[in-house]
Amino acid sequence: MAPIITLTTDFGTRDPFVGAMKGVILGIAPDARLVDLTHEIAPHDVLEGALALEAAAGFFPPGTVHLAVMDPGVGSSRRPLAVAAQGQFFVGPDNGLFSFALAGQGWSAVCLEAAAYRPPRVSRTFHGRDVFAPAAAHLALGTPLPNFGRAVTDPVLIPWPTARRQGDGLVGEVVHADRFGNLVTSVRAADLEALGPAEALVVELEGEEVGSIVGCFADIPAGGAGALVGGSDRLEIAVREGSAAASTGARRGSRISVRKR
Repeated sequence: MAPIITLTTDFGTRDPFVGAMKGVILGIAPDARLVDLTHEIAPHDVLEGALALEAAAGFFPPGTVHLAVMDPGVGSSRRPLAVAAQGQFFVGPDNGLFSFALAGQGWSAVCLEAAAYRPPRVSRTFHGRDVFAPAAAHLALGTPLPNFGRAVTDPVLIPWPTARRQGDGLVGEVVHADRFGNLVTSVRAADLEALGPAEALVVELEGEEVGSIVGCFADIPAGGAGALVGGSDRLEIAVREGSAAASTGARRGSRISVRKR
């Protein structure tokens, strides 16, 4: 099977940045299959990029290379990183972007410093093209991880949003609002299962009751609000055919609680 490389950035599609990265990759690995996860991450938003990667990476075959660039520290002393974890590879800046993959055991990481895997001149403002894209291409072709540089045992980790038990319920937070205005939270499906049947639970947003947990969007009354477990196995708050983000004013960090009736 042809190697697969995914791309996730905050570059958007107006400028040629993504295209230049793809050109570099195809110059090294012309048979690679390139998959755009998203290029619409909010500028410099490392957590949003990490959440997008976490939601999608597990659906790709073993050996997939995930190239991700949300890099406000480009050109500084921050390390360029390649990680092997969960049977896949992750390439990008060492700024917490791969925290979800580094949370468990069995990972390894290196600093991308070998001159053999980058052009003679490296732009200090475009490591996506000159450092990360070549590394991703060579990884996809089977170059061993240690060839790229010295081992990294202390990668940067960002605080990862989770839910916590409070009494007989849960407390979490909004972590993301998707394109439809659905409020994605730090509460996982497994967290809810530990509390009991979904129909016996009530969800609150900033102390205001949203309602019970339903199975799908169509179970919410037209124009009404409700909660459900979305495709990323996270609790979401939605307004049917509307925007929960717009109607509630909630944003990342807004408090979510789940309690028994």
